[in-house]
Amino acid sequence: MSEDPADTPSRGPIDTELLDRIATRLRGSTRFERVERQPGYAPNAVVADYDLGYFPGGVDRAYLRIRWFETDDFSIHYAEQYHSGDSWECRWDRHPNDHNSREHVHPPPDAATPGIDETHPDAWQDVLATVLNRLDERIDAFWIE
Repeated sequence: MSEDPADTPSRGPIDTELLDRIATRLRGSTRFERVERQPGYAPNAVVADYDLGYFPGGVDRAYLRIRWFETDDFSIHYAEQYHSGDSWECRWDRHPNDHNSREHVHPPPDAATPGIDETHPDAWQDVLATVLNRLDERIDAFWIE
């Protein structure tokens, strides 16, 4: 079952061809230790686990879970899980809902709903680049603090 309470049938079917292209793109990045296409625990997504060498020692796992629909709706969820049991997460979404505009972000540290209305690029490549750039800034901040 989905962890995303906003996951509704109105989003339409998963765009499996696009998820394949996204997985291929992520596999080409040194950021990720593993990229799984439709794993058993997330059969409607691509899940990319970050190489933990990018993070300080207290991080157990950092990952992206990407779902893209034939309606061009999407959900890109990022989470860091810590030894302490705490987590830090955020999510970029485009989907019809009753809590925000169609395009929005659920901000860190807990990806709370309602989120913040925010316009996303049209092309999936640009959406992915925007998300990865923001996450690079997040990861860089670990080493600046």
